[in-house]
Amino acid sequence: MDTPVAAPPNAFHLALNVLDLDEARRFYGDALGCREGRSTDTWVDFDFFGHQLSLHLGEPLKTARTGKVGDKLVPMPHFGLALMLPQWQALAERLKANSRIDFVLAPQVRFEGEPGEQWTMFFMDPFGNPIEVKGFRTLEALYAI
Repeated sequence: MDTPVAAPPNAFHLALNVLDLDEARRFYGDALGCREGRSTDTWVDFDFFGHQLSLHLGEPLKTARTGKVGDKLVPMPHFGLALMLPQWQALAERLKANSRIDFVLAPQVRFEGEPGEQWTMFFMDPFGNPIEVKGFRTLEALYAI
């Protein structure tokens, strides 16, 4: 995401705690490719694929692997986004090439050939905030039954 993305008509805003703003910049800016926005000495905003992610100095939320995804347990709570498949594939390749990314759930397809077919990957930021990124051929499949 090296170039700015136009915000969708209803962009979300999410604020999370992190322990180090410079490390957050390396992860969200360098590893994920998110454009940095406003900042102070206690927080920094990122364009998180067209949405506003605000990272504030503080103790991150506690998470536990209680969410069942197929036969795997994933961290709850978590946040993430849904991308069109080509953008998801490009991000998956970028993250697989980065030795600092430790996948909770490696990039893979789920529900193949079924309504709601999706590609997914789970990983943690350096502060333990879990992120899921899903990919779809069409965003209408996001809610397919």
